Amino acid sequence: MSKKITQYHNAAGGWGALASTAKHLIKSENIAKNIRNLLNTNQDEGFDCPGCAWGEDDEAGHFKFCENGAKAVSWEATSKRVGSDFFASKTVSELKKQDGHFLESQGRLHQPLSYDAQTDHYLPISWNKAFELIATELNGLASPDQAEFYTSGRTSNEAAFLYQLFVRMFGTNNFADCSNMCHEASGVALKQALGVGEGTVQLIDFEYADAIFVFGQNPGSNHPRMLDSLYKAARRGANIVSFNTLKERGLERFASPQNAVEMLKNSSTQISSLYLTPQLGGDMAAIRGMVKVMLTVDKQRKAKNEPGVFDEAFITQHCEGLEDYIQQVENTSWEQIESQSGLTQAQIEQAAQVHLSSERVIFTWAMGITQHKHSVATIHEIVNMQLLRGQLGKHGSGLCPVRGHSNVQGDRTMGINEKPSMPFLNKLGEVFAFSPPQQPGHNTVQAIRAMLDNRSKVFIGLGGNFAVATPDTKVTEQALSQCELTVHVATKLNRSHLIVGKKALILPCLGRTDIDVQAKGPQKVTVEDSFSMVHASMGVVPSDIGDMRSEVAIVAGIADATLGSEVVCWQNFVDDYSVIRDKIAEVFPKFKDFNEKINHPGGFYLGSAAAEYHWQTPTKKAQIMSHSLPTSILAFDPNTLTDQTTFVLQTLRSHDQYNTTIYGMEDRYRGVHGHRKVLIMNSKDMQQQGLIHLDKVVLTSLWPNNSTRQLSGFTVIEYDIPRGNVAAYYPEANALVPLDSVGEQSDTPTYKSIAIMVDKDPAYINVKMED
Repeated sequence: MSKKITQYHNAAGGWGALASTAKHLIKSENIAKNIRNLLNTNQDEGFDCPGCAWGEDDEAGHFKFCENGAKAVSWEATSKRVGSDFFASKTVSELKKQDGHFLESQGRLHQPLSYDAQTDHYLPISWNKAFELIATELNGLASPDQAEFYTSGRTSNEAAFLYQLFVRMFGTNNFADCSNMCHEASGVALKQALGVGEGTVQLIDFEYADAIFVFGQNPGSNHPRMLDSLYKAARRGANIVSFNTLKERGLERFASPQNAVEMLKNSSTQISSLYLTPQLGGDMAAIRGMVKVMLTVDKQRKAKNEPGVFDEAFITQHCEGLEDYIQQVENTSWEQIESQSGLTQAQIEQAAQVHLSSERVIFTWAMGITQHKHSVATIHEIVNMQLLRGQLGKHGSGLCPVRGHSNVQGDRTMGINEKPSMPFLNKLGEVFAFSPPQQPGHNTVQAIRAMLDNRSKVFIGLGGNFAVATPDTKVTEQALSQCELTVHVATKLNRSHLIVGKKALILPCLGRTDIDVQAKGPQKVTVEDSFSMVHASMGVVPSDIGDMRSEVAIVAGIADATLGSEVVCWQNFVDDYSVIRDKIAEVFPKFKDFNEKINHPGGFYLGSAAAEYHWQTPTKKAQIMSHSLPTSILAFDPNTLTDQTTFVLQTLRSHDQYNTTIYGMEDRYRGVHGHRKVLIMNSKDMQQQGLIHLDKVVLTSLWPNNSTRQLSGFTVIEYDIPRGNVAAYYPEANALVPLDSVGEQSDTPTYKSIAIMVDKDPAYINVKMED
């Protein structure tokens, strides 16, 4: 398609969303089939959307898919197949020259493939031979810790539980996971403060909230069904306060495609009553400022013998650490708060007043908060403010980390964790009669380092696109290519499959939409959403699955070949997934009567200990955590490396993608069409750099080592973004993220705070722009 930059004047949703949905349906091979598929999305007796983890309401007859969900379903349920003829005609080296959109658009993988280094082609291999190869490589390692086992958030609870059981019986806790790259900071911070790593709200709480504070997220593109909840809240009069570096249309105005009057009148609803654009990494300072405002108001009210603004009874009964935190707030100057947040005291006071005037408040956040060096401290600040105001454990209030992929939270619940708790390991060992390893394993960044240093020899990825999703692209690719064996379980071809070890396998699996028939008949799996709701998912698409196998069957096949079936009969799990759920119930008390509960419409709620005031911290109280504001959002001073002006880069998604899957080249709400190599920049910063709109630029990231990380041929575009901040699309810009630039305590790559230089691209100087 042609490249152009425009300005989008309409609301999010509305006719634009319907037109985009229709376009993707028309492009599919069978329009009628895909419409039927969509009507089964997120419905009882249907399948869970393979996209985001937003929860489902119980509104009967309600369409429960969004524009991007429609893309995800159509993308997965395609009848196109990519097989041996495709791979016979193209070498891996040739395929590396193609982009990710091309690779995935070829269709579904439907037969196991093995890489032939001599011909540089993937060739068909039988399942038995593939399992034998994996078993030989794993059993030939000097230590189980020389293998890395990655998990994607699309993996079902059943497959994840079986996977972690196999890996721990094999002898390691090396569980690199997509959580390590997104909400790891949320889990760490919430566990430290409240004793559990999950949020405290249910979806219905959004119907009772007087105010909803949205931090660091773009629901309109990344989890559009959240807009339905915000839309309903705004229409009933709740205040929505948004903190996001960019002005995102979905947080400004939304037209519900399911509101006939709004559609006919081409009208929309204002979502945010207050929209603030802090500098990248400035959210902690902004929240600190709100608490500082509240302290002042509290003192003023008490001076007049009026009630204060904090819930002192709640704090006295449930919290500790208040005095140290209040001292920290008082020691923080407004000059520091304004400088780091990029907001004025007046703007912060306005946000604080919304909180003070609200009886019930929800704080919700995503990766704009979690992918910085000081993310854990920022989330502690979020928790502190809610604790001070007693905003936990009552309808319409609480903490809501918005997870990404549809079962990323469920994977963690099932034990995909490189630092498992001892009670979990003890129970797992008791149920399955073995001694699980207790040494902490590798997270994602540690796994890359281990492969890079030749300490790890085998990589197995259960879903995902590891080489593309991870930071420091060249370094990660080098790490994977040094392995003795790389294995990828996948529905479609992606770039990670082309970064081969000395031996490499691609194992094709069923997707959420596919009917999964095993010995005991059609099977269902389960997933957990962002609100700790567990519900069943059952494929409905009758299609040519070729030689695909379910993730459960693939994991069991690897386990059986590697460990044998003397201790565990892996085939029993494959024949009937309810057997897996019975074992899950034995290991996790919350899952008692698991098989019965998933028959309930909408599934069942796992509960939140923190929402019930059961603080699972060492002192059995919620912790009000104290941190100084960071001296810099970056891990180092870039001025020590260059005399040039530097900028802070964040990576972000376009509207036509989900995670690393690129459905098309339209970023409709930002007005970017046909481009992906773009740099969003403030017009004054452009002038300072001698740049004009649509100039071509080179991006060079800075890090205190000798590595060069650089991308060229990017088109710079003017945008409403704070000065000193720039943005580029993920995953293309991942090449600029240093592997060692990670969050404190979380080890999450700092995708939202990368120091870069921006220069005119010499290859394009004096070349007329065609854009």
